[in-house]
Amino acid sequence: MKRLSGKVALITGGNSGIGQATAELFAAEGAQVIVTARRPDVLERAIGDIGHGAIGIQGDVADPAHHALVVAEIRARFGKLDIYMANAGIITVAPSATVTPEQFDAQFNVNARGVFFGVQAVVPLISDGGSIILTSSLAATKALDGHAVYAGSKAAVEAFARHWALELRARKVRVNVLSPGPVDTGIVQKLGVAEADRPAFLKTMTDAIPAGRLGESEELAQAALYLASDDSRYVNGARLHVDGGMSVS
Repeated sequence: MKRLSGKVALITGGNSGIGQATAELFAAEGAQVIVTARRPDVLERAIGDIGHGAIGIQGDVADPAHHALVVAEIRARFGKLDIYMANAGIITVAPSATVTPEQFDAQFNVNARGVFFGVQAVVPLISDGGSIILTSSLAATKALDGHAVYAGSKAAVEAFARHWALELRARKVRVNVLSPGPVDTGIVQKLGVAEADRPAFLKTMTDAIPAGRLGESEELAQAALYLASDDSRYVNGARLHVDGGMSVS
């Protein structure tokens, strides 16, 4: 039997990378998948790739009104939500001395504010015994050059998860954190590394990973499936590192 049969799953940032790979896997495992993204063109493409009757809703996770609209649509169409993966995120790599207020606000608005108000919106709809998965980052617990603001926004997410695991215990809603290391996704392409410098940059990263390579989106999707399914029914308030061992190197 498919592990998510009969489940309704919502994934923010489900249009690329980890989010889309997870959406594709959840759909293949029997879930009704809803994904959100800011750009309608990439959202439409992702829905075609995900298949299995997946639904896309365009909007900005930094806007609480967007979450209210998403919840209203899911309630009207399905009457419930079983799995929520707050995955949308952005990064701007810069030393602290050069960070602008606009760069700071953009990262915290999506990575922290978007997660907080997304969970706040879905909690009344999510089923008792449901699963909430928050995508964090290795950067939240390991200092990396130029990642101070991004790391702060992801550390906030991990603090949210600990509190929510306690706040939702009466309803048996589990709240866990998925913590990727470097993954070869579109977000890596946006780090500002010149194409000529990319080989050296990737070598520096892979040399710091005991597994000797970057992760793949599909590997993170498998970890998310574990957290979403009954396989992890006794896992709550946990941070799952999926980083090839980089967190201990």
